[in-house]
Amino acid sequence: MNTTAQKRILIIDDDQVLADSLVEQLDLHREFESTAVYNAQDGLKVATDQEFDCLILDVDMPDMDGRDLCKLLRRQGLKMPILMLTGQDSDADTILGLDAGANDYVIKPFRLNVLLSRIRAQLRTYELSDDAVFPIGPYNFRPSLKMLHFKDSSRKIKLTEKETAILKFLYRANGKTVSREDLLGEVWGYNADVNTHTLETHIYRLRQKIEETPKESKIVRTEPGGYRLGNAVV
Repeated sequence: MNTTAQKRILIIDDDQVLADSLVEQLDLHREFESTAVYNAQDGLKVATDQEFDCLILDVDMPDMDGRDLCKLLRRQGLKMPILMLTGQDSDADTILGLDAGANDYVIKPFRLNVLLSRIRAQLRTYELSDDAVFPIGPYNFRPSLKMLHFKDSSRKIKLTEKETAILKFLYRANGKTVSREDLLGEVWGYNADVNTHTLETHIYRLRQKIEETPKESKIVRTEPGGYRLGNAVV
């Protein structure tokens, strides 16, 4: 798991004092970068226009029920964890929120350390799924689509299944060197007919696609015994 890149958190809550306080408290932890909006319509626009790793969404907002907003976000294809905040402490209310597509339900009032634990737990689970979006160099990496999207434009790079698996495994190594044997085992399953030359060929083709200067690779780096993602991208 990538532990150095900040996780972007969007807070959607009409209680501006609470929302701003959460931004302030979350931003004290260097792992997070938080943004707050104060109504559902703005929340829908910001959540769909920008990239976020997690949403914190209030149930009771004047312009739209938070559960309805959650459903809209899921219909828009947003896969990141959504935590619902509610003042209603009932099983029925929790079930409605989870059925709307929320990943977790937090009852107000809550302790910040409890909310932090819930956020981190959901992010850990999300990062292990193919729905996650990972920042790699100038790209956002979407394993489920086998795609790299340029952060500053609409351009895309299509990846093969093996290239996707290689990048995903290197990303989750958190900047550490992964041996050729471990990569072969993860991507090809220790197939007796596959050797390091096969891996090197795939790495070469991947670099031709994603490196600005393939001969001076900055994203997929060769190290003694294996490969790692460059320090600038993890």
